Amino acid sequence: MKQTLPITTRENNFFINDVWIEGGDRERFERVSPGHGVVVSSVTLCGLADVDLAVSAARQAFETIWAETPGAARSRILIRAANGIRDRLDEMAYWETLETGKPISQAKAEIDAAADHYEAAAGMARMVSGETYNTYGESMIGLVTKQPIGVVGLITPWNFPFIVLAERLPFILAAGCTVVLKPSEMTSTTSLIFADILNKAGLPKGVYNVVTGSGPVVGEAMSNHPDIDMISFTGSTAVGERVLEASKSNLKKVGLELGGKNPQVIFADANLEDAVDGVAFGMCFNAGQCCVSGSRLIIEASIAEDFKAKLIEKLSKVKIGDPLDPDTQMGAIVTPKHCKKILGYIEKGKSEGATLDSGGETMSPSGGEFIVPTVFSGVTPKMTIARDEIFGPVVSVMTFETVEEAISMALDTEYGLAASVWSKNIDKALGVIRKMRAGRCWVNTTIIGGPEQPMGGFKRSGTGRECGMMGVEEYMETKSIHIVLGDREHWIS
Repeated sequence: MKQTLPITTRENNFFINDVWIEGGDRERFERVSPGHGVVVSSVTLCGLADVDLAVSAARQAFETIWAETPGAARSRILIRAANGIRDRLDEMAYWETLETGKPISQAKAEIDAAADHYEAAAGMARMVSGETYNTYGESMIGLVTKQPIGVVGLITPWNFPFIVLAERLPFILAAGCTVVLKPSEMTSTTSLIFADILNKAGLPKGVYNVVTGSGPVVGEAMSNHPDIDMISFTGSTAVGERVLEASKSNLKKVGLELGGKNPQVIFADANLEDAVDGVAFGMCFNAGQCCVSGSRLIIEASIAEDFKAKLIEKLSKVKIGDPLDPDTQMGAIVTPKHCKKILGYIEKGKSEGATLDSGGETMSPSGGEFIVPTVFSGVTPKMTIARDEIFGPVVSVMTFETVEEAISMALDTEYGLAASVWSKNIDKALGVIRKMRAGRCWVNTTIIGGPEQPMGGFKRSGTGRECGMMGVEEYMETKSIHIVLGDREHWIS
């Protein structure tokens, strides 16, 4: 059954040291629902003093409680958090849909998947291990241990607010770190609801703090803060560079998941019906506002025209509409400004000589702004639409003759976040995917996976890894210990 819009605007407070703090005389940011064009929520625009207070709470919790909490105890809290997510799944999906513009069916799937991440991290909290070195002879033994890095500043994006949080937070908590979170001011509600869930799960006070506000104020303050030991940022490459620059304040460790211009390589021996469906999904998922979206379609020349025709037919069947409608498959563009930016890229594609085969226009089925899935062909590798991350439902079709040419075209980008290869020839598929310089790769599928495996970027798509055991160790320091056995041989006799 389709849900309705809220009767009143949800006014969110922020959360520090287990206390909900009202905005008072601080300014507020009102969120207009992308799919409906009406205000649905608001958040406090916090300032530097609020960041300082949150960091102090996180530092106190780290030093006195969380770093020394046994892995088994952390694990039990994470399991209870997963259960709490599922208990409030419908509520959280509703607000995620209102604030992001994504379909309610997608929001529910993402929040359910988020619970899986907390369960996976719960097991990993008990499995952190080190090494021993028994090769020094009888007089010494060596140990290598892992310990939590400290206070982590976590900055999450507007497009996947809760699942991106789940790809980081449970692994950070499993490692024994405490957190100051700045969600996007446009999509903060689910991160704030989660504060209550964690509280009920038994997370000690000060371990999870949420400071709402803008990137230039709150995000910049966190990146510069001398008492934050690590910053984790997910967003654009341009902003990621600013985060990296600001981190020099105390040479804090930085984890970045940034932009992508991801290839989907289609060989003639692929299951073309599967590949067409996968490409359509890869470009329309979250209305293309997805860092791993397959926006460069590199097709073997002999099948290019047939494949393009099948793709356009498939895209014509995508159900675009009210994000609250359970049948909707593709939702709205996040803001009018971003919609204008995408349309600007579409115009740029036409002016540079690419052929607009389908889409390119807007629609407004429920009061928001939507862009019809857009296919360009005749694209050359130097065109703007083949190089820039558009972050919308736009795909550029290019063709190749040989495997070597396909690989060269796929690698011709400054980014390295994701790549997909479609072929039923296992030797060819594995040979090509091994050549891809990207952190997340797929064969005969796209945009799929779970919390067991790490994710991250090559080149200008970022640094560090999230999820899996690597995602826990990303938030830990490595210590070498040397233990001498027996009496010391004196240097001064």
